[in-house]
Amino acid sequence: MKKTLVLLVSALSISGAFAQTATPAASPAMSAASGADRSARHEQRVEDRIAYLHQQLKITSQQDAQWNTFADAMRDNGATMAKLFEERRANKDMSAIDDMKQYAQIAQANADGTKKLVDAFQPLYDSMPADQKKLADATFREAPPQGPRHSQRGGKKAAPANDSTVKP
Repeated sequence: MKKTLVLLVSALSISGAFAQTATPAASPAMSAASGADRSARHEQRVEDRIAYLHQQLKITSQQDAQWNTFADAMRDNGATMAKLFEERRANKDMSAIDDMKQYAQIAQANADGTKKLVDAFQPLYDSMPADQKKLADATFREAPPQGPRHSQRGGKKAAPANDSTVKP
């Protein structure tokens, strides 16, 4: 039984070594191109969300100045999050501690960005008539029409969770 186990482990470790060397590494040019493509897709999703909200909320020309402040906050938040996620994606060999620190940085940036959005949206919301406020309330309560979430787009797969492993 021990011999079989040793042979099996040896065979798996050798086949793993061959599998790792058989895959060609992506060239820096390809990585930069895919990073630029990813960035452009992210920016487009932010712009699509801004356009969707503008249309759904029926923003008037009198509200454009306040709307633009809110839209710029969305763009700034999108750029910040894109940068942080790109840094995370580029750092493949981080330790568990570095992973948690980076996760905390992303969570903090998300919280800070949300506060900026609230601060930018408040004057616009306050200027809305009652029927437009109801429309805004309903629009922000429903899930945005934006396709699959990050985890479903081929991002880094998480280890299966069990009762003893929960990411902070």
